[in-house]
Amino acid sequence: MVNMKLACVVVMCMAMLYAQTGGALTCGQISNNLVPCVGYLQYGGLISKRCCDGVKSIANDATTTPARRFTCNCLKSAAAAVKKINPNNAQLLPGKCGVNIPYKISTSTNCASIK
Repeated sequence: MVNMKLACVVVMCMAMLYAQTGGALTCGQISNNLVPCVGYLQYGGLISKRCCDGVKSIANDATTTPARRFTCNCLKSAAAAVKKINPNNAQLLPGKCGVNIPYKISTSTNCASIK
């Protein structure tokens, strides 16, 4: 029963975050934008144009504090779901694609502190 209540609270929070972003972002869209980057995130090497296009799309869609926080939480969830992500590659990816993200990409990032 407690797990069901916790699940409901998490879903409600995600729905509120989604509403605060204006409905423009979903975790599915964010994850899909990063699919072309998985090889680089795991092993390094060359970064495809499709990967950088996805990173740029994510950055362009996250223009408000709620949207950046939502994106951060989605990135953390996606990182946890993909095995063998190299944390250094994840941190370097935005810069290698010419994108400035105002927070460190890491599973330890406190998304609530992002402005």
